[in-house]
Amino acid sequence: MRHCRKTGIPQPEWEKIRTTAIVKAMISETRTLPPTQVAGVFGPDLLEVLSIVQAEIPADVYLTGGTVRDLLLGRRPVDIDLTVSRQARRWAAQLSQRTGGTYVELGREEDAARVVWQGRVVDFSSFREGASSIGEELGKRDITLNSMAVRIASFAALGRGGAGDLSIVDPTGGLEDLKRQCVRMVSRGSFLADPLRLLRVFRFAAVLEFSIDPSTLEQVRRDASRLNRVAVERISHELELIMSSTRAAPMFGRMAETTLLWEILPELRKGVGMEQPASHHLDVFAHCLETLACAEQVLSRPESYFPESGKVMRRYLERPHAPVLVKWAALLHDVGKPVTYTIDEDRGGRITFYNHDREGAAIFADFSRRLRWPKKNQEEVFTLIRLHMRPFFLANVQRQGTLSLKACLRLVRSAGPRLPGLFLLAMADALAGKGDGSPQEIEREVATLFARLEQVRLEHVVPVQACPPLLTGRDLIDELHLEPGPLFRKILERVEQAQMEKTIRSRREALALAASLAAREHHA
Repeated sequence: MRHCRKTGIPQPEWEKIRTTAIVKAMISETRTLPPTQVAGVFGPDLLEVLSIVQAEIPADVYLTGGTVRDLLLGRRPVDIDLTVSRQARRWAAQLSQRTGGTYVELGREEDAARVVWQGRVVDFSSFREGASSIGEELGKRDITLNSMAVRIASFAALGRGGAGDLSIVDPTGGLEDLKRQCVRMVSRGSFLADPLRLLRVFRFAAVLEFSIDPSTLEQVRRDASRLNRVAVERISHELELIMSSTRAAPMFGRMAETTLLWEILPELRKGVGMEQPASHHLDVFAHCLETLACAEQVLSRPESYFPESGKVMRRYLERPHAPVLVKWAALLHDVGKPVTYTIDEDRGGRITFYNHDREGAAIFADFSRRLRWPKKNQEEVFTLIRLHMRPFFLANVQRQGTLSLKACLRLVRSAGPRLPGLFLLAMADALAGKGDGSPQEIEREVATLFARLEQVRLEHVVPVQACPPLLTGRDLIDELHLEPGPLFRKILERVEQAQMEKTIRSRREALALAASLAAREHHA
């Protein structure tokens, strides 16, 4: 099995399948797709309906873009991309009407539409930007890997097992780039037509695990400033796909090299070249990038880093978007350092970043709102960044043998269900900081600390939260005659904490503590 040069992690089995499929496709002198492979993408029921639509709306029809690319890679395409010489929306409307599928128009100006039926997505588009032939149309696409097509002369014949001519139309050299496993732009004009394609270059390289052609990277660098003309929702979607891949770190590194990343996240640029204390061997930005790389490594096999808590980590990572959000926190966890950079003369001229966790969370909040993230995702990453130093503070206390139950409970309650994510981030942060001043056993200490906190959670927090509270706000009004206000929350939280610490066990003891806290507040 092949291994990743950076991490030593075994590459997945599909990597072999993909490479073999490419080689087979490239050595084939016919340069055609097998009829059974193409027919299998549609299925007999869809082929039958499309043959009816084809008879009603005569047009040249091509299987295009990502569908052809994925077939050549030996993958089952997620969507079916069909390009017709004309009347794409009419094709889609007819298919929707005959199948009962959902019809969705795509874009206001383009003749394009989508039909979703029985879990399948069929996208229709007419020749774009005034193209008069399929070759001209393919020449207006983003990258060569997406600029191949196969003409479907007859859906009916394909459904009966006939083939016709399924030759690959490849005017831009996509087959050769597939063989080289390289992402290359079709032309600069495609970037000018839609600057989002500058970012899509990195998305495809990340998802396909391909390299990027040097001339394409250079063109991205020259046109990077054009990205600010693109709707933030589209940018956010592409970034999500990059972060969802297993190669987010190298892609964000490449984006920084071309300056495209600074168009999206100018806050990160401030960390380039910024020196750090002895616990770090990299500048602030390089450390953030390395933390992302280490996060990808940790997320791929969490049980290797948390041997006592592997199942807990796996359960956490099964939550929707959890791995992606941990990786975002990894990239941005130290984004607050540049604005908190100081030289502490009282400590021998030591570099400090006091409160960079709090400032970083605020900077992230602005970024996530700017890109219009879902509120829940914003809150998750905000919490991870704001708390990311806490595991290291507790690890220091644990090293001295003075870690208290109260301190453990404080972090468990602050992090809540995000506690595993916080420690996945901490592990990545520890792995990325290898300066001379970094504690030698920090990774083991982080893992041991999480195991202890998880035990505290199970023994002290879960039993209390599973039962009705000893006190409610109503009790504070009826029994202690307090006026509702911010004090209520402080009292109820302190009562719950005391119950978790097992210093109180009854409602009577809870009322006594509440009365004491209220009196103390009154005399403060």
